[in-house]
Amino acid sequence: MRITAVRVDRLRFDLDPPFVAAWDPVPRRAAEAVVVRVETDEGVVGIGSGDSMAGLAGREHLFVGTDPLQVQRHVRTIESINFHGGRCWPLEVALWDVVGQVAGLPVATLFGGALDRVPAYASCGAAMAAPERAESALALRERGFRALKLRIDRTRPAEGLAAVAAVREAVGPDMAIMVDLNQSWRMAGDPTRAHDLPAVRRIVERLVELDVFWVEEPLPYADRAGLTALRAGTGARIAGGEMLDSVADVLAHLEHDLLDVYQTDVVLALGMSRARTIGELALLRNRAFTPHTWTNGIGLLANLHVVAGVGGGPYLEFPYDPPGWTPQRRDFMLAEPVRIDADGCVAVPSAPGIGAVLAPDALTRWAV
Repeated sequence: MRITAVRVDRLRFDLDPPFVAAWDPVPRRAAEAVVVRVETDEGVVGIGSGDSMAGLAGREHLFVGTDPLQVQRHVRTIESINFHGGRCWPLEVALWDVVGQVAGLPVATLFGGALDRVPAYASCGAAMAAPERAESALALRERGFRALKLRIDRTRPAEGLAAVAAVREAVGPDMAIMVDLNQSWRMAGDPTRAHDLPAVRRIVERLVELDVFWVEEPLPYADRAGLTALRAGTGARIAGGEMLDSVADVLAHLEHDLLDVYQTDVVLALGMSRARTIGELALLRNRAFTPHTWTNGIGLLANLHVVAGVGGGPYLEFPYDPPGWTPQRRDFMLAEPVRIDADGCVAVPSAPGIGAVLAPDALTRWAV
């Protein structure tokens, strides 16, 4: 078997009304997606999605004519592209999709098959006032979610804490609440400094009082001393790692025991193979492995297969925040959006590969 083509399609789905994120005041008026297809001479086509794939143009020849089943060779090639041009990890997802189809097995089975479904937490992203957010949390619980994540705008921490308090009062002890402080992540062009350790400690102490399950990215990754002090001084679970894009950086966090929850994103940061290794190492250290996911259903499924394969969790991030962000909007390119089941879990598709099926007209109807 040989790769005959690597194709990148850019899609755009107009949003009405727009989605206004808590971390970005500019309304998102469209959902955009990049779909990668790996085509083979035996008619097997794998798909992936996630990052922009900006580094691939002009380098497709590094893959065309090679065996798609030699995934580790391709991973090393993608890593070399990362250094020179940009992250191309959705291509690895498409390669694993090919491997699974050839083997007749879901990728999660190839990765270990530890779980066949994973509880989801609703990852909320819209800017909402406390009463509205509390009402939204009740609707999420009614929908079947066992947990949700809120984001606190770094410029308005008091408002964010008020929203967390309102949600806790509304749902009681029955739902897990995660909180993302976004101190290691920036929109392009945002040079603002992160909060210092004393300010973050006060926020985290209040979140501990509200029985928050974990606090995500409370400090920049480089502040290793601060992360150590924060974990020891507050007793909070600390999550992070979505933007750590080198294995060495993640290993350093593991060796220095800086995080309780590792969130390596397989389509944005390090790819499926490397994330699988990180997940296994985290679990061996009795730490949680719950990848970051803020992408469409293809990227969501890629993360699901890695988590289910190694036995990670306890939750899978599931971008969901109606009315602005729903499965229909998020997964507009798929024949069917990815959904949770009646128990609030995401099931591993039984189809071989990653189980993502494009809508028949997706590549033409929403082409940019």
